[in-house]
Amino acid sequence: MNPLNPKKLLLTKWTAVIPVAKQKHFLVSRVIRPESPTEPIESVEIEAVFSKATRIIPWRELQDDSVWRQGWV
Repeated sequence: MNPLNPKKLLLTKWTAVIPVAKQKHFLVSRVIRPESPTEPIESVEIEAVFSKATRIIPWRELQDDSVWRQGWV
């Protein structure tokens, strides 16, 4: 499990352990902040480096070593 701080995820690089549609390398392009500043951050938007496709995932999913590896491997 990767120790992560959701406030420091912006522009971090990630590699999908199991590529989907030939997309393996991703970049956190946006941290989605809740409407209330007192609520915790729950989601991030990741962008595929090759296709520029984006999707929103829970940021805690990035802590799962069986799904994501930090950096471009």
